[in-house]
Amino acid sequence: MGYDVHITRRTAWREEEGEQITTEEWAAAVAADSDLEMVRAARVVPRGQDTVFEYRHEWLARMTSHPHRDTQGAWLDWHEGRIMVKNPDETLLEKMREIARVPGARVQGDDGEYYDE
Repeated sequence: MGYDVHITRRTAWREEEGEQITTEEWAAAVAADSDLEMVRAARVVPRGQDTVFEYRHEWLARMTSHPHRDTQGAWLDWHEGRIMVKNPDETLLEKMREIARVPGARVQGDDGEYYDE
């Protein structure tokens, strides 16, 4: 399992009501940021394991400048009007804050806390 952090325009990321980040806005944000690339598939072998984890999604992006992009991943995934990241470290949280400023969104954890600063 893990802890998700979200880039969202909603007051609470779980709410179904509220303004969404569109796929067009997400694609434009990725295209405009030299640290991001749309990858649509992620493969990772967790440390100490032989199992390969593979995930595919049309709106999956990777932070190419992240120091652990090849071992632990640095993936950002658009889902239901928000961008989700599982277990982000401080480097990825900073990138999420940067991304959130463009569409007027906020960075919010699973429990509702904000990571704006």
